[in-house]
Amino acid sequence: MTYKVALHQSEEGFDVWVPGLPGCCSQGATEQEALSNIADAIREYLEVALEQLEGAQLREIEVAV
Repeated sequence: MTYKVALHQSEEGFDVWVPGLPGCCSQGATEQEALSNIADAIREYLEVALEQLEGAQLREIEVAV
């Protein structure tokens, strides 16, 4: 899967978050470290999301933009 991430450079390094996954964020001293950390955060976020869906009926919908 591919996710768009937003990076913000500060004096401490890089902050990174995923606009499509509320609350999914990380940081790193370098851009590469921040991107590696957010990849881990996305995997963990999705694992928790799947656990929370256990027993739910899932549907797919198409939304025109």
